[in-house]
Amino acid sequence: MPDRVDAVIERILQHTEEARVADQPAVVLIDGRSGSGKTTLSRRLCAAWPAHLGPVRLVHLDDVYPGWHGLEAASEAVPTTILRGTPRGWRRWDWQLDRPGEWAALDPAVSVIVEGAGSVTRASSALATTRVWLELDRDERRRRALARDGAAYEPWWDVWAEQEERHLARHAPRTLADIVVDA
Repeated sequence: MPDRVDAVIERILQHTEEARVADQPAVVLIDGRSGSGKTTLSRRLCAAWPAHLGPVRLVHLDDVYPGWHGLEAASEAVPTTILRGTPRGWRRWDWQLDRPGEWAALDPAVSVIVEGAGSVTRASSALATTRVWLELDRDERRRRALARDGAAYEPWWDVWAEQEERHLARHAPRTLADIVVDA
């Protein structure tokens, strides 16, 4: 599987280099349903980011979602505060205290990779250099997600899946993607 991930990263980087305007910072959005591999891919992409594209910052929407009912709010934060805000950044969510945490600032001169369910919408796509959608069947996604997050996530699986369904129906992120990966 590592060879396949490397090939996907190569495709993303090639698309990003070709689509980037002059020396402007790049914006890569990685969307997909829970357990599809967004975090793994984004970390590997960040590690492989070439020096000639300048520095890059990775934003995990898991740090942005305001609790288990927060997919839509985090999705809206991508184009309004993360990619275009003044200042750019987001309010971290403190999962342990179930409340907003500190502000995380972003340098607008630094490229950004935003990964998470809800990252690709029409509004965020207009600000992105590369949009990626990860596709994986439900059973495998559930197995992966519960292996990763265990008992803490299991009671929330259906609640989260309903929010993902609304995101898919409203924004059709797969159709907005430059690259679709069968994970």
